[in-house]
Amino acid sequence: MHNPLAQYLTSQAYNNAWSNHRLLKACGQLTQAEFQATRVSFFPTIQFTLNHILTCDWFYLDALERELRGDAPHPDCYSFFERDEPYTDCAALQAAQRASDARLIAHCRSLCDADLARRVTILRDTPQIDTRLRLLAHLFQHQIHHRGQVHAMLAGTRVAPPQLDEFFCAGEAELRAQDCAELGWTEEEIWQAR
Repeated sequence: MHNPLAQYLTSQAYNNAWSNHRLLKACGQLTQAEFQATRVSFFPTIQFTLNHILTCDWFYLDALERELRGDAPHPDCYSFFERDEPYTDCAALQAAQRASDARLIAHCRSLCDADLARRVTILRDTPQIDTRLRLLAHLFQHQIHHRGQVHAMLAGTRVAPPQLDEFFCAGEAELRAQDCAELGWTEEEIWQAR
């Protein structure tokens, strides 16, 4: 493997999409009232938390993609947060998250290890300048953090929260086979992506 770190990040992007798929599939079993019910967490509802994951994805993906194309940073990066909850319907949110996840996978698959040191600028009030590696690590951690909150909130509903830790081990391939089929992936595509 000539680009082991880029390959690892690609596997993280696939894991990210798989986890979102499993979690949103479970959330799709909730009624609209359950999806929007006030609960104890950082954000007050499952709907709000899932929307936050998505809008932050848009924010960081835009910066990463712009830099890789050689475009200038977004002049109004906060435009991705104009609406806290752009989706009130779980199915529509799931479709938007799936599209965002596909963008992240494609982005990571396009990278080589040398790309990871490139600097990405986000024009926040005080400009943020980080390497691509740091921004991707942050983006994955951000998703994990908030998915954990949704997972905990889901545990307080009639819908059982799904396992989200059966992705990386080769011996657990059968536990993710149905999800991978639903997503149109093969194990070879995920693990031999280069």
